[in-house]
Amino acid sequence: MKETGFLVILCTAPNPETATQIANALVGEHLAACCNIVPGLRSIYSWKGQICNEKEVLIIMKTHTAVYKKIEHRIQEIHPYEVPEILAFSVRDGQADYLKWVGDYVRSD
Repeated sequence: MKETGFLVILCTAPNPETATQIANALVGEHLAACCNIVPGLRSIYSWKGQICNEKEVLIIMKTHTAVYKKIEHRIQEIHPYEVPEILAFSVRDGQADYLKWVGDYVRSD
């Protein structure tokens, strides 16, 4: 399989309101074609020497590699966490019409 140039980005947020704000900004600014907000997440992690157990929501973003740095910057502007989780995964394959739609919507200019 070859690289498609598309990404799926995962980002956790402390609540649905923050996740919605991030998703609206990214889709509204044509940085992501679609953002899914998944409620009911429980995150257990280590932070500054403490084991944390927090309720969070997950944002799943569909976008293009050309705008990754812009997305990262935009999330950091909005996100309340000192170090937000932003993980990008390359899409190795996908339904052609869906990928075309993502590519047509996301602006890299």
